[in-house]
Amino acid sequence: MNSDKRMPMGELGNPALAQQLLDAFDQLQGVHAGFRPAHAKGLMCSGTFTPSAEAAKLTRAPHANQPSTPVTVRYSDSTGLPNIPDNDPARSGPRGIAVRFHLDEHLHTDIVAHSFDGFPVRTGEEFLEFLRAAAAAGAGKPEAIGAFLAGHPNAKRFVEAPKPIPTSFAREAFFAGTAFKFTNSSGVSRHGRFRIRPNAGTEYLSNEAAAAKSPNFLFDELGPRLTKEPVKLGIFVQMAEPGDDVADASTTWPAGRTEIPFGTVTLTARVDDQAPERRKIIFDPLPRVDGIDASGDPLTQVRADIYLLSGRRRRAALGDAGKHA
Repeated sequence: MNSDKRMPMGELGNPALAQQLLDAFDQLQGVHAGFRPAHAKGLMCSGTFTPSAEAAKLTRAPHANQPSTPVTVRYSDSTGLPNIPDNDPARSGPRGIAVRFHLDEHLHTDIVAHSFDGFPVRTGEEFLEFLRAAAAAGAGKPEAIGAFLAGHPNAKRFVEAPKPIPTSFAREAFFAGTAFKFTNSSGVSRHGRFRIRPNAGTEYLSNEAAAAKSPNFLFDELGPRLTKEPVKLGIFVQMAEPGDDVADASTTWPAGRTEIPFGTVTLTARVDDQAPERRKIIFDPLPRVDGIDASGDPLTQVRADIYLLSGRRRRAALGDAGKHA
């Protein structure tokens, strides 16, 4: 997708591929009506975003240039299983975060990220191969995933890397794998990737300590934490340098790349994610806001397609189908 052309929310870039991906998720984990096919188990919080002084120099996007913006944040466990235990190290995939910036009525932009630096594959077609291989392995053909990983070293790294369980969602760091093109009011553009880190720092459990927790400890812990004090999350943009691939989410950039502070999210309360307006939210990996554009990464539109397609199915199951995502 050309990064300078915005496809309106509600239109699919590649409907056939999106449907194949949704079918592959269903084959891998089953259909759970009313739930997302990935990161099904989640909770929502409300809060405020305050931009840094550097944000306006990076982008002319509205939330970078006004004093504050209301946000809704969704934390989630991995997989499409709605009842996956929070404390099972054997099934501890990357946790997710989605941040919705409420710019105006029915006008918003999102950041979607997970707790691993990088995506397993580069394209939607490779993602489909990955999901199908994983489903085959789950059906008793482990050689399928072995063969795929042998030919895709970044996917192998994704699968085999440790994914420790945090003491709290509020003590986890997140990475948005796809890069974006940020353009400021002077028309200067630079590429970068969002990163989100708790101001309190990250903190993880050993496998033994995690196993001793309750299956819902991450969900049970956050509400009481927020009644005591707000949770502050720093949003940063890791800047690309010449030679860095801005169109491949499966590659990481060197750790020494400059990070520009984008702002702070202050979470103040856990909110009811079953309230009608929140229940129908479809987060969008495409920014769709002036000043932040796709970078040419083929996964960006593919992910937006499957979020929209699966979101429509989820809304229909909930009886909440609506026009505004």
